[in-house]
This record gives sequence, C-alpha cells and structure tokens, in this order.
Amino acid sequence: MNDKESLSHSKWRCQYHIVFAPKYRRKEIYGKIKADIGVILRELCKQKDVEIIEAEACPDHIHKLVSIPPSLNAAQFMVFLKGKSSLMVFDRHANLKYKYESRHFWCRGYYVDTVGRNKTAIAEYMKNQLQEDIMADQTSIKEYIDPFTGSKNTKA
Repeated sequence: MNDKESLSHSKWRCQYHIVFAPKYRRKEIYGKIKADIGVILRELCKQKDVEIIEAEACPDHIHKLVSIPPSLNAAQFMVFLKGKSSLMVFDRHANLKYKYESRHFWCRGYYVDTVGRNKTAIAEYMKNQLQEDIMADQTSIKEYIDPFTGSKNTKA
C-alpha cells in the first residue's frame, strides 16, 4: 500500500489497530469456525472498501490492522463489522445459537487505536500475539503442594 491514499481532491492515511472478542471471551475461534470468520470478515471489509493490512485470529480474540476510508469512522465500521458478522456466523454455525443468547456473537466492547507511523511495530506485535498467548497459557499451570503430606497435586 502507498504511504497515502487519494481521491481527486483529498489524501489520507487512516490506519487502525482493532481488537475484538467473542462474547464472554469464549475460545470459539478455531478450526472451521476460524476459517469461516476469516472469510466473513474479509467479505465485509471489501463491502466497505476497508483494506486489511494484517490480521490474526487468536482463540479468544481477533486483531486487525486496517485502513479505513475517511468517509467511514472507526465506530461506524465496528458496528457494521460486528453486527453483520454475528448474523453470518450464526447462519453458518446454527449450533452456536444455544451458547449465545439473542444472536450476539461478539462482546459489546472493542479496542481501537490509530496507527500513525508505528505500522511495522503493530504488525510485528500481531504476528507474535498468538505465540505469546500460548506461552502465557503454559506458564500459568500451577502445581499445588499438599501442606500436610508435602506431595504435589496437579489440579487446575
């Protein structure tokens, strides 16, 4: 992508780092659902002329580095993206409607940050996020020692 996008009378570079998660932070994004969510999000971004620069789907959240045209603000885009993708996910995976009431797949909130000149640092962070999550899960395994016998019990 060029440093700036342009029309006949304007130039812009509106890049955002967006993070959003499934409702209750459930670890639903894996396997076939992960592939379908990727297809759905790419399709919806294409409808709004939003360019996906980098994207990563972790088991319990999504990172996206996107370029949004100035005719659309980040809040409008997120309402569109989360609303339409929820409906499309439930259409493709009807069994999920029992876990999520009222067909809300995504949680209400999201994180958005303007990128500016830090695009490479954010892209690198997103690439490493999945490995960092895996490492954090592995280091959080606790070993419990019985105070009376001194033996180790590996209960979670």
